[in-house]
Parts: sequence; C-alpha cells; structure tokens
Amino acid sequence: MNMIPSWMLFAGLALVLYGVAAITQKLSTNHISAELSFLWFGAAFVVIAGVIMLVQPLDWHLSARTWFWTVLGGACNALGAWASFVAYRSGGKASVVTPLAALYPIVTVALAVPLFKEQVSLRELLGIALALAAGVALSYEGKASSSEQDRSEP
Repeated sequence: MNMIPSWMLFAGLALVLYGVAAITQKLSTNHISAELSFLWFGAAFVVIAGVIMLVQPLDWHLSARTWFWTVLGGACNALGAWASFVAYRSGGKASVVTPLAALYPIVTVALAVPLFKEQVSLRELLGIALALAAGVALSYEGKASSSEQDRSEP
C-alpha cells in the first residue's frame, strides 16, 4: 500500500538531484571556466533529452504559442543555470549561491498572481516571508576572523 503520491516522489528526487547538481557545478567551476562548465552541463541535458525521446513517445504537434512558451522557459532555465555557474566561478560559496538562487519560486508566485489570477493566502505569504528571511540569513557573511583569512590565503 503506497501512501506517498508519485508527484511527491518525483519532487523529492528533484530536490536531491538539484542539490547534487549545485555541488557539482561549484566543483567544476573551481577547475574550469563557468562557460565551459555550463557547456558540459547543457550537453548533459541534450543526452538526457535524447534518452527521454527514445523511451517516451512525444507529441510534436503543438501550437506556435505553446512552442514559444516552452522555448522561452527553457531559455530562462538555461540563462539561470549559466548565471549560477558565473556566481560560483566569481567566488560565490555554494552554501550561499544555491539557497539564494533557490528562492526563484517567489518570482513564480509574484508572476502567477497577476497572470493566472491565483490567490495567495496568509499562510502562503508567511511562507514567502520566511523563505526570504532564510535566503537573507543564508547569504549573510560576517567578517572573517584572522584565522579564517590566514587559511584562505595561498
């Protein structure tokens, strides 16, 4: 008897995979440029998309509007990933860049309310406020102590 809905299993899998991806992005940008890291990141997307196309038959008969929104979403996703690589390469800590970038659902909510006439309850507003507070708390870096500065110098 399975009590966990399949969407929750996939959401949990996404959570784990995004977490691992962020660490590997930071590790790669420690050794190569953000642009080269992003190129290989994108190449992996192409390979996975190819496998999905082989395994799952897809309906390619879509309206021009649907193609537009799909391609725009993919472009925004790609540019967001590239921006994360640049942030990592520019010296951003994985423990700071990742949670800050992970606040993107707040933008989704802000757009969904006017575009889709979605309602946001007090509970959801409280969740957004807490997420923002958590993002600020995670991204705040105090001054490094002298011993921390000594360790970071080559």
